[in-house]
Amino acid sequence: MMLLENKNAVVYGGGGSVGGAVARAFAREGARVFLAGRTRATLDKVADEITAAGAVAETARVDALDEAAVEEHAAAVADRAGSIDVSFNAIFNGDVQGTPLADLPFDDFDRPIANAMRNQFLTARAVARHMVEQGSGVILTITGGDRAAVPTLGGTLVAWAAIEAQCRQWACELGPQGVRVVWLRTAGIPEAIPDTGDALADLGTGFGAGMTRDEIIAGMRDATMLDRLPTLAEVGDVAAFLASDRASAMTATLANITCGSFLD
Repeated sequence: MMLLENKNAVVYGGGGSVGGAVARAFAREGARVFLAGRTRATLDKVADEITAAGAVAETARVDALDEAAVEEHAAAVADRAGSIDVSFNAIFNGDVQGTPLADLPFDDFDRPIANAMRNQFLTARAVARHMVEQGSGVILTITGGDRAAVPTLGGTLVAWAAIEAQCRQWACELGPQGVRVVWLRTAGIPEAIPDTGDALADLGTGFGAGMTRDEIIAGMRDATMLDRLPTLAEVGDVAAFLASDRASAMTATLANITCGSFLD
């Protein structure tokens, strides 16, 4: 039996590298997948790959910072599918990195924190209302941890810490109503690192500045215990397990898939 057979899963940011990998894993394990995001073309590309493999996927353009749009989409999925059993938030938060905090404008520091808190809250609340009504469900997201000794990451570390804190609060409130809240903590994923010069230039003076993509990946790999970095496929596989009944005793906690970059 597949891990998520007969489950309905919403993936926010489903057109991105991480969201797409998780959506494919959910579909492969039997879930009917609803992809939500701001760019229809990337969502449709992932959906086409899922349907070509014989699974079911639908797409919708949803801005996760728009409260009304998030609520309307969740209600439509619940009405159409009959339930929302799993949600996964893989939304990019507009991080600004590469500048020391002393030189960073506050708006650039605050942007990923504010975006993360808003989209994490709005998406979790929207699906939680339907999960509570049915007495079951799993809310998932992803962070990179909050203890990295890496300079010039801007507000990213604070955003990750805030996401994890919010998840713990959701878990505390939703647990008695049958809803689990868990998250993945991952290190750098090579397949998700851009290979364009412009994107790498955004790293400014931080780790990676003046380095090639291969050098950046090698540097992150050297910080692991397993001498390798996680893959997108591994992220998807772990997310599918956490979303399944085989992880039914897990809530208010994380799965560390950093290959030993972070200790817990």
